[in-house]
Amino acid sequence: MAADFRTIPVIDIAGLASADLADRRAVAAEIGRAAREVGFLYVTGHGVPEAVSQGVRAAAARFFDLSSDQKMAGYIGRSTNHSGYVPEGEEVFEAGKVDKKEAFDVNLDLPEAAGEAPMLGGNLWPELDGFRPAVSAYYDAVAELARRMFRGFALALDLPEDHFDPHLERPPSQLRLVHYPYDADARDQQGIGAHTDYEFFTVLQVTAPGLEVRNGAGEWIDAPPVAGAFVVNIGDMLEVWTNGVFRATAHRVRKVTEERYSFPFFAACDYWTVVEPAAQFVTPERPARFGRVVCGEHLWAQTVKTFRYLAPRRENLPA
Repeated sequence: MAADFRTIPVIDIAGLASADLADRRAVAAEIGRAAREVGFLYVTGHGVPEAVSQGVRAAAARFFDLSSDQKMAGYIGRSTNHSGYVPEGEEVFEAGKVDKKEAFDVNLDLPEAAGEAPMLGGNLWPELDGFRPAVSAYYDAVAELARRMFRGFALALDLPEDHFDPHLERPPSQLRLVHYPYDADARDQQGIGAHTDYEFFTVLQVTAPGLEVRNGAGEWIDAPPVAGAFVVNIGDMLEVWTNGVFRATAHRVRKVTEERYSFPFFAACDYWTVVEPAAQFVTPERPARFGRVVCGEHLWAQTVKTFRYLAPRRENLPA
């Protein structure tokens, strides 16, 4: 369990871009402490231009303001790599529960990789002027931030700084543009239920409150937006890789009346990357706590379990 924290640390990660290894190690030490004790942190000094963040927010607002027919022209069920529009009710969690939200999902845009694996290929883009450039610019900027964080995590674990680099050639990292409409009937209650993220870690931007994180005492701690900062949280695969040294902490989204946008970037390694407790984190005193999974196969299996359009493929999943 995570520690009995009451707040989420804010860390200036500008030093990760320093030419001085001592500066990078100092920042990594702070990141490592947060990853071990909380599993969540806010990052400032991240290098993502505010104009790029404003661009994706504006693009999302314009897209979700389109008519249902216009949005459904880019329905995710028509894509070859699980990208596109996700209408309310498409995702089902917790034994049939439907959240009041809609989304647009974007993957690494690789038309030449179509057919190689379920989550690789060219994105399904809407015909909306300026949408693709704005969203692509944001994806690229946050993907670069994720690469820097991978290096920071490596240093925090006393690994070579480039430890994860060989596994970041064509990662199926996904960006979601999520829209929670204004809901006058919403009450202060649970929306998206308690969960951990499947990937290595998540880089998140939100426009309104709602995110909560569970501490070691089982209490829900508010994680409101912090101006100019991203939320970063540890995911299942980084917890597996480190044999539990880094913690994937449960979190949820509560329902709020105000309109809310959320932009999670789920940072993954390459599709065929084998994820299991690394040898340096397995000892007689700390035996391996997790089994072996393949990164992309794990992500795809979890996706198939959630999306209605993929229901016919569920019977082919391993038991």
